[in-house]
Amino acid sequence: MDDEDAVRRWEHRGQLPLITASLLYLAAYTLTVLDQEASPAWRLAWSMTMFVTWALFAADYLVRLALSRRRWAFVRGHWLDVIVLVLPALRPLALVRYLYRRRRRRRSPLLSLEGQVMAYSGLTALLLGFVGALSVYRAERGAREATIENFGDALWWVCVTLSTTGYGDVAPVTFHGRLVGVLLMSVGVGLIGAVVGVFSSWLVQSFRRREEDVSGGAGGP
Repeated sequence: MDDEDAVRRWEHRGQLPLITASLLYLAAYTLTVLDQEASPAWRLAWSMTMFVTWALFAADYLVRLALSRRRWAFVRGHWLDVIVLVLPALRPLALVRYLYRRRRRRRSPLLSLEGQVMAYSGLTALLLGFVGALSVYRAERGAREATIENFGDALWWVCVTLSTTGYGDVAPVTFHGRLVGVLLMSVGVGLIGAVVGVFSSWLVQSFRRREEDVSGGAGGP
């Protein structure tokens, strides 16, 4: 068994535990941001949950790096994992990759290729938007001259930002909040473009098949 097989076997075994840890991290992060009236004991429990799950992410990455002989190639091919270690709130996006791998093992996928792209892009946008709303609300809460005063404002701002609409009624004023905005705008353009492009392609193919069916039926005996 070569090193790549070892890495794949490790990834296969650790998928579900890491997905569970990702959701635990997201839940703990959500409670940390939204529940400001929690007791110190609960806040400590959530902080410990975030730390332990982040340590699992780091250990998983280091084990896979150790199993791979071509380590520089591994680092270049798994740059998203490095970003997740720096921004662990994005770890639940691994759920999209897990669902994609499960789909590849199916002989008869439930959705067409276009449907899969739209579903995965939509799920990514939802997860990214939720995490972005939490992050910007945490950064803006209590800031001087802040216009994002509650989580509802943060969700509205994320929707406007991801869709690149930019109403300007609410906007971050802190450095951290604006950094989140830059990331969301950069990713939002790609996600929305992918969904719109695939949907347009699916419509064109559907109309083309319908015209071919009509033409074939009209030319028949």
